Amino acid sequence: MSADFAIQPLLNKSEGRVLKELERFVEDFNPRWQVMAQVSLGEILSCKDASAYACINSKRVDLLLIDDQFLPRHAIEYQGFGHYQGSAAARDAIKKEALRRAGIGYHEVVAGQTTPSELRRLVERLVIRPLPQIMPGPVPPASQLPQLDQTPSAGSRAPEAD
Repeated sequence: MSADFAIQPLLNKSEGRVLKELERFVEDFNPRWQVMAQVSLGEILSCKDASAYACINSKRVDLLLIDDQFLPRHAIEYQGFGHYQGSAAARDAIKKEALRRAGIGYHEVVAGQTTPSELRRLVERLVIRPLPQIMPGPVPPASQLPQLDQTPSAGSRAPEAD
């Protein structure tokens, strides 16, 4: 191959700021969740209909919240100042519908409108907080544990040895 390739930023500066804020807020509310950037819908959605899959395969979401099982839960689209030009509305509609059908939330962060405190409240609503860890106490001695009736009742059989 004789073509030259060059690196380019994954996100623009505004998207990068939103990513950093999202990461901070997600860490505050559930450190087991993560934020991913520029995720292809073809990687997170499947569809038996090949033509429907082809419609979404190369589309991307700006930011994606994934849970501790690495399952996509919420797409966050950053709408910059020049976003609503050309066919953007049609492209967004396809993304929204595919994500909705898969059970993944779709949320927009709008340049000049969404404040950091609004973004924090959004993350707080979206990110499932981890259940509190129940710290086991000291195990009582066997003499203090309740005794179980070890005699088989009528109609039950004793376990067989392997």
